[in-house]
Amino acid sequence: MLSHLKIKNFAIIDSLEVDFSEGLTCITGETGAGKSIILGGLSLIIGKRADLSSLFDSDRKCIVEATFQIKSYALETLFESFDLDYEEETVIRREILPKGKSRAFINDTPVNLTVLEKVTLNLIDIHSQNDTLSLLKNEYQFQVLDAIADNNRMLLQYQNLLAAHKITQKEYEECKKNQSESQDNLDYKKFLFDELNNSKLRVGLHEDLEDELNSLNHVDYLQNVLASSILLLEKESLGLLDQIKELRRHVEGASDKSKDYKEIQDRIQVIDVEMQDLLESLKQKFDRTEANPEKLNELNLKMDTLNVLYHKHKVNNVSDLLEIKNKLEIALNETFSLDNKLKAFEKTINEQTIALTNICNQLSKNRKNAISILTIELEQLLSKMGMQDAKFKIELIKKRDFLFNGTDQLLFQFSANKGGDFKLIKKVVSGGELSRIMLAIKAILSRYKKLPTLIFDEIDTGISGKISGNIAEVMASISEKLQVFTITHLPQVAAKGDYHFKVEKRKQKGESKTYLNLLNNESRIEEIAKMLSRKEVTETAIAHAKELMN
Repeated sequence: MLSHLKIKNFAIIDSLEVDFSEGLTCITGETGAGKSIILGGLSLIIGKRADLSSLFDSDRKCIVEATFQIKSYALETLFESFDLDYEEETVIRREILPKGKSRAFINDTPVNLTVLEKVTLNLIDIHSQNDTLSLLKNEYQFQVLDAIADNNRMLLQYQNLLAAHKITQKEYEECKKNQSESQDNLDYKKFLFDELNNSKLRVGLHEDLEDELNSLNHVDYLQNVLASSILLLEKESLGLLDQIKELRRHVEGASDKSKDYKEIQDRIQVIDVEMQDLLESLKQKFDRTEANPEKLNELNLKMDTLNVLYHKHKVNNVSDLLEIKNKLEIALNETFSLDNKLKAFEKTINEQTIALTNICNQLSKNRKNAISILTIELEQLLSKMGMQDAKFKIELIKKRDFLFNGTDQLLFQFSANKGGDFKLIKKVVSGGELSRIMLAIKAILSRYKKLPTLIFDEIDTGISGKISGNIAEVMASISEKLQVFTITHLPQVAAKGDYHFKVEKRKQKGESKTYLNLLNNESRIEEIAKMLSRKEVTETAIAHAKELMN
């Protein structure tokens, strides 16, 4: 609730400071006394624009400061989202500097007007005959209906699921697009992969091909070298093997004579065995070394293929070709896996659609039940407020698309006259009717949700007699659950207030200034008597005022 208001240097208010309490607070005063100026100050608190014409003294800054008790509003999360210090007693301040710059603060933290509006939207709600247009908006009509239907928790669940559903749909479309793009290149990628795969690539392939080609290209030379080497080893009498055998015999004779030659004998034995083995290897090499035109052609083809692959992929070694092959394989696997991803997305979308549909059906069911409650109670309250023939026709139209708050479209229709046609409320309702409808809706809503402080600015204009008393009763019933302010010219309404403030304009040193005074019981009776007589206060007016207050 609004517990304290301080206004300095605003319009014709030099300085004003006042405390407020729970219940119904009535504000009265003569036309032009400054009631609307106080509302103008509160409008700054809720984020309305300001200009230099608002300053009482153009050389000083204007300050409007409001203190709210917000413990019961559960706004901790909202304050945290804007990085604001949460205080159960929250102070909101607007300043207009002499040069026209405006500043806003919440608990001494500077904020922009957007943040100010979003926070104060939960704290204060101002209504006048020219400021009840929110009722005409479909979004507000849904809020009313959903509050009565107790749909808020389900709506939050729906909106979270709808957000996830939209993300899934977006990912599905992206996956589908990727599949289409991948499909276009699929054949070419597969051709490149198969070409590389069929080439039997391996690390060292290029070097091995070069070695084999060198051997086949120089087969005659290699055969001559092998033949000559074999001849050097086994030529009779002159061959190395015969020479080693002769050497062996000499050393064996020396070894028989002296053990000092035993080591030399063993070493020659090893050389002899090694030479025998070398000769065998040379003969095997010779037997295998022969011209093979077919093999040579095959190796040349492999080397040509490798060089073509180098050129095509702009690389110069087999390792790079293997890396390209691996990338192609990964890309192909991803393309093939997109089918599975799409099926998974389709399954999720289907499950989300079913869940959303179930929630929407339940929301609609709850709303249909709430419509009958809202219609009956609205018509009863409006009948008390002088609109006996007012009728409402509220309809839900099912849409196929998932909207922000379900699949319902709401038609809020109204007929002011008996037997009249129903038309959309925004097309047929007058300002006075709209004010009373809004008052009735607030009275109903106050039973279903925690509302901010309500301020009614002369919404009872043009009403008198018994009807004004009924309107006062409606306001009083609302004030049992929340703080209500009403600026009124009706004594019947003023008499119902728990507190009564009078706005007065006085001239001091040639300047007009506005003051706001809390009336005691005696001065309150006198004020209501003045409102009744509209002239001099008479004994009859005083008696009538006392009767109204009782």
